[in-house]
Amino acid sequence: MLSLALASQRQVQRHEVHLRVMRLVHGNPEMTTRKIAENVGISNGSAFYVLKSLVEKGFLKLHSFRNSTNKRRYAYILTPQGLHEKSKMTRKFIERKKEEYKDLRAEIDELGREVELEFEDGSLRPWTEKLRDQR
Repeated sequence: MLSLALASQRQVQRHEVHLRVMRLVHGNPEMTTRKIAENVGISNGSAFYVLKSLVEKGFLKLHSFRNSTNKRRYAYILTPQGLHEKSKMTRKFIERKKEEYKDLRAEIDELGREVELEFEDGSLRPWTEKLRDQR
């Protein structure tokens, strides 16, 4: 069961990296692989493979600059299919983050209750009440 959870976590991480790359490319098609890697927090080689994967899936189109003196420069253009996939991935990302937020909120509330029980003098009560008021 643990390996399934780890595989699922890796898949979520991979989707999040793909989404971040697609968002970066959508905003700046001429961004270099190195800049993409820096912004996403992955290696240059990983960025290359992510871009290659997105091109192979038909989500990105590679466009070279014929008039450029640097023939190795490319622009990555989101295809209509890529825009659709980016929207789907964004919705899933938001749903996942909302669920994580809900779980985190419940854990914080539980920890706050534990702390209140440990300190019966009420010294932490204003902190937990303030936390509840923020909801």
